[in-house]
Amino acid sequence: MTSSNVNGRVFGMEAKFTSQIEEEENTPWIPVRSQKNADGSEAHVWEKWVAFSVEPMYLALFAKWDPGMIVRKHGHFSPHVLVVLKGEFFCGERLCGPGTHIELPLGADFGPFIAGSEGVELYEVMMGDPRSWSDDPEAMEKILKEHGVTPLPDPPIELPAGLEDLRNVYAKAERDNPQSK
Repeated sequence: MTSSNVNGRVFGMEAKFTSQIEEEENTPWIPVRSQKNADGSEAHVWEKWVAFSVEPMYLALFAKWDPGMIVRKHGHFSPHVLVVLKGEFFCGERLCGPGTHIELPLGADFGPFIAGSEGVELYEVMMGDPRSWSDDPEAMEKILKEHGVTPLPDPPIELPAGLEDLRNVYAKAERDNPQSK
């Protein structure tokens, strides 16, 4: 264990730098969501995890969504911020283009999302447990049907520290929670 002083410094810790150009070969793009479109083509969400720490837990990533990709309305088990770098998507009824910053507080949800005709590229940071939750499967079923989209099984991913993959879990919201009133 490293020692620290009263100003917050942790001795032995250094800044880490990631360059999209330099890391293109070293850090792979991994598919994390998949769907079959009405025309028979497939679309995916691709992520490049540039920083995934277990202690303290956080995840920073670049994401690329193929055109027309649909992602369920969801929240995360931590505060989450994202910035649209290129392209556009709808978050619910709001069109989000380059420069759009979205802050998702702990306990809130957003979406559903639909990537635009050119797809969308994002930079995202989850400040804690990055796994997602959702409590509205009917809304996802409705939007998929409207667009003639069939969800495909999520590609396998490896999460650190034995974290369980929750991408397909829908859990009913607890409306009795005093924090949800």
